This record gives sequence, structure tokens and C-alpha cells, in this order.
Amino acid sequence: MAQDRPLTTPPARKPRADSVKNRERLLLAAAEVFRAGGPEASLEAVARRAGVGIGTLYRHFPTREALFEAVYRREVEQLVDLAAQLCEREPPIQALRLWLHAGVGMAATKRGMLTALALAIDSSSEIYAYSFAHLTRALEALLSRASAAGAIRADVGPEDVLQAMVGLSMMGRQPGWEANAIRLLDIFVDGLGASAIGEMPES
Repeated sequence: MAQDRPLTTPPARKPRADSVKNRERLLLAAAEVFRAGGPEASLEAVARRAGVGIGTLYRHFPTREALFEAVYRREVEQLVDLAAQLCEREPPIQALRLWLHAGVGMAATKRGMLTALALAIDSSSEIYAYSFAHLTRALEALLSRASAAGAIRADVGPEDVLQAMVGLSMMGRQPGWEANAIRLLDIFVDGLGASAIGEMPES
């Protein structure tokens, strides 16, 4: 009798290159379409912008919620990566400012998704917990660096700044809201710096 061969699990098949490329194109297109919002923010519009058929979109993202979550997670990951990059190449206060500007851009995409897809993300959801934890850690690194350099006051935490960014990003839907949110965030960051200067001991 032949000796039984041990059972082995076949290695997982890697996604095809064209499939990976299509998924990335769909995520980029979805971010642009959802950012614009309005009646044109449909899954069909996403597929058209990505240059693929609607069937390809559904193979990657069976529901609009799945597409929403993938886009949102991708933008959170990009913001986390950006924080590390800014810490390496920018002065502390400028790194914080540029990161908050990018955060407004992410909020703009999220607003478009919420409006177009009628999809609510509340504080009890898994994706809220995921994004809050990752963004808080990224912001903590930026704030700690700025505080250690004496560029901002030391008693502000990442939750405070994140709340300010989200609040300013969601305060209205009038034309030009994004530029206004960035302007107000700049004032907020300037205030943190001015407070730090005022607290520094005299020589």
C-alpha cells in the first residue's frame, strides 16, 4: 500500500495584476465622485470614471457600503502615512498645519459619501473605531514633536485637535466651505503657537 501523503493547504493565489490595478482605479475614482457628491455620485458614475464596467465594480465591492468603507480606510491610511512623512521633512508647526489641511480633504470625501449614499457612520461602528484610533496616533506624533520643539502649547491633546478639525469640516455645506475650514484651522494652529510663545519663560 502506498504511503499516504500529508495533506497540505495550497498556497493562496495572488490577485492578478489587472485586478489589483482595477481595484486601485475604482478607489481613486470613487474618492473623486464621492467628493463631488450630489445626484452624480452613483456607483455607475464611479465605474465610468474608473474606465471599467459596472460588473467589475461589483466584483470588487458587492455593495456601496463596501466601497464606502474601502475608500474611507484608504484615506485614513494615507493620512497616517502622511503624518510620518511630514515629521521627516517639515518643521513641526508646518507639519501639523499641512496634515490638518489634508484632513479637511478627507472630510470632504466623507461628506460626499454621506450625502450621496445616505450612509451613516456613528461612534459605535467598527470603522469609526478604526479611523479614530489610527488618526489619533498619527496626530499624537505631530503634536508631541511640535510641543517638544516649543512650537505649540503642551496641554492640547490629539482628541482636542481632531475634534476641532472634524467640527470645522462639518459646519456647513455652502460653496467654498473647504477653503473656509482650512482658513479657520490655520487660525487655530496659529493660536496654539501664540499660546506656546506666551508661556515660554523670559530669558
